[in-house]
Amino acid sequence: MRTVFASALVLVFAGMCPAQEKKVLRAGIIGLDTSHVVAFTKALNDPNAKGPLADVKVVAAYPGGSPDVTASRTRVKGFTETLRNKYKVEIVDSIEALLPKVDVILLESVDGRPHLKQAIPVFKAGKPIFIDKPVAGSLADAIEIFELAKKYKVPCFSSSSLRFSSGIIGMRNDSKVGKVIGCSIYAPCSLEEHHPDLFWYGVHGCEMLFTIMGTGCESVSRTNTKGTDVVVGKWKDGRIGTFRGIRDGRSGYGGLVFGSKAIVPVGRYEGYIPLLVEICKFFKTGKAPVSAEETIEIFAFMEAADESKRQNGAPVKIADVIEKARSSK
Repeated sequence: MRTVFASALVLVFAGMCPAQEKKVLRAGIIGLDTSHVVAFTKALNDPNAKGPLADVKVVAAYPGGSPDVTASRTRVKGFTETLRNKYKVEIVDSIEALLPKVDVILLESVDGRPHLKQAIPVFKAGKPIFIDKPVAGSLADAIEIFELAKKYKVPCFSSSSLRFSSGIIGMRNDSKVGKVIGCSIYAPCSLEEHHPDLFWYGVHGCEMLFTIMGTGCESVSRTNTKGTDVVVGKWKDGRIGTFRGIRDGRSGYGGLVFGSKAIVPVGRYEGYIPLLVEICKFFKTGKAPVSAEETIEIFAFMEAADESKRQNGAPVKIADVIEKARSSK
């Protein structure tokens, strides 16, 4: 009888004590001058968000903005008002004011040049950070960002949203393709005067290329016209990967993977959600889905393409541009 009574008491008290709620991470945004901030906030703050997306909520943001970049200057006000009025995100006037209010950071400034300066206080505060493309406005800054992340032991990664589409990331280890022998990617490649040529928009296609090929590119050569860039990378194992950047005519994202078993077109772009899922998992675990070494190599590939252009298409070694970037600091 006593056992039955004790069991009943346990059930009563269990019913009185609510289950411990799962911790939702408070996200802060730096830079409200890209459409990404609205798309990300809409997905993360959706009351019906599922899985990893339910673990993170945007609560505060610092607008930032770059007056000398049209794509920033003309959009920051509108995106700021949308986050404030539609999604009830608190808008603050500095990064320093933002940091105490949040657990993790989405660095979204469309201009890569201020990323290093904007990331430093985040590193010092110990907040995990995702840095949207381009990770920086120069290869030297990109290298320094990851060195500082390592110094302060702060989880950090950067990526284009194109990487995590299943028909792109899945190609590196696709049984139907077999071993990846080579890859040819095409993508839009508009230019912005304050950034190295491929950093601004060509980064999407270059990230697709490296997602499929992996690291190990040794040298780069580039053919350039007003409307088109063709960049050829030679990997250390003899494989060849190419990126075609489009500025004239019909544009889009695509490419072919040349494998030991088949030649297969890459899959379609699947939007922001696959990237957001990876960001949320990263914020919870502290484990970056893209290594610093791979991101640095992607940006070295693009910097080497610029150097090849300056040298009328001559091959340029990846190691040389990395060494030059390190020595410039």
